[in-house]
Amino acid sequence: MTHGNGTRDGGQLADVSALRPGGHAVVVGGGIAGVTAALTLADAGVRVTLLEGRPRLGGLAFSFQRGDLTVDNGQHVYLRCCTAYRWFLDRIGGTALAPVQERLDVPVVDLARPAGRRLGRLRRDALPVPLHLGRSLATYPHLSLAERAAVGRAALALKGLDLTDPALDTQDFGSWLAAHGQSARAVEALWDLVGVATLNAVAGDASLGLAAMVFKTGLLSDPGAADIGWARVPLGDLHDRMAREALDAAGVRTEVRTRVTSVRAKENGGWSVEVQGESLEADAVVLAVPQRETHDLLPAGALDAPANLLEIGTAPILNIHVVYDRKVLAAPFLAALGTPVQWVFDRTEASGLKEGQYLALSQSAAQNEIDEPVAVLRERYLPELERLLPGTRGAGVKDFFVTRERTATFAPDPGVGRLRPGARTKAPGLYLAGAWTATGWPATMESAVRSGVGAAGAALGALGRSRGLLPDFFGEAA
Repeated sequence: MTHGNGTRDGGQLADVSALRPGGHAVVVGGGIAGVTAALTLADAGVRVTLLEGRPRLGGLAFSFQRGDLTVDNGQHVYLRCCTAYRWFLDRIGGTALAPVQERLDVPVVDLARPAGRRLGRLRRDALPVPLHLGRSLATYPHLSLAERAAVGRAALALKGLDLTDPALDTQDFGSWLAAHGQSARAVEALWDLVGVATLNAVAGDASLGLAAMVFKTGLLSDPGAADIGWARVPLGDLHDRMAREALDAAGVRTEVRTRVTSVRAKENGGWSVEVQGESLEADAVVLAVPQRETHDLLPAGALDAPANLLEIGTAPILNIHVVYDRKVLAAPFLAALGTPVQWVFDRTEASGLKEGQYLALSQSAAQNEIDEPVAVLRERYLPELERLLPGTRGAGVKDFFVTRERTATFAPDPGVGRLRPGARTKAPGLYLAGAWTATGWPATMESAVRSGVGAAGAALGALGRSRGLLPDFFGEAA
């Protein structure tokens, strides 16, 4: 199957010598980081071949068919402060399909409170930082007056942290919060409400450096920084179909179902990338695959401590999908307390469902549930949804299924910062990309895009190409 300008779906590798003259770069991995690297290199005039082992692009942010439904493997959101991912959306022509809410507004339902007093909201006003969240915090019903005051003091202390201080990476966020007067309730009802969704870890398991980066950038940098954006179409429309169209238009040769078996330096310079018995010659290679796969492909001497890659842990995300025979949730999404349910999203329109409503539950830091049988999860979560959403009582469940990403993100453990490599390796012409590399961000789509641009920028220098066309979002948000 051919897609546009020379995209291949299996079969023999095409000859790249007929493409425009200049250096040739091979990007290994077609997730968001790899697509970004390929587009950035091509935009600077480099011939690029993108190799992906799966039959699709998009990495861990993809869609699949289940009957008439188009299902995202998991719910992905981004924030207005995610300037790199917003650039990526614009570059592939997808900005209008994944809009940002006009102003941060998160309904938070606490099932531990009496009926009629369960709904709170986290929203911002059109005021400068930190006043933009002042009224919301002052009226947030899920914390006591004393807890709200303590949260304000901790936020100011957080704002004063120096994100370049390596000592922050060695501490855990939970201990820091406790030392700054945060009760267990404040951690549950506020800090973890945001942190678990963005870091994929509870405060006690998360690096203070990464947590401080999330909260400083998202809540304390700009009044609109935390406004939430999400795709109103299936993720596959953005990260596969539209990404392929952008790659084709840029002249990138995209090869899917093409697994790279080895990457080796040639004696006279340059690289040989082995693919299923064939080889591709390149002047530069970007490895944009997960850390363990990167470790296995790295040639000897490329990193001082390649074993560090194997020490970067992973964390799972569980997604529970429920299709009801009627509408049961009026809001586009909500967050929950006092229940195992974390976040609930309405995916009805994006999935193509014609009748009823399709809800997706995004359960981060799901180590204890990731391997639970579907029947057990159904027995646990359907009653919780009845408690959370009165409209589900008496509604028929037309479908219930689960998607599991056991290695959804790298684990943001204290100390992970020293394990994350930068874009450059010690092997000339070999570069690394991926959300797990040293972007300063946790494992997000934003981190993936930043890593792809960083790797492409490093490669452009080695290829003697101008870096003047690199997107200028580094340092904007952080």
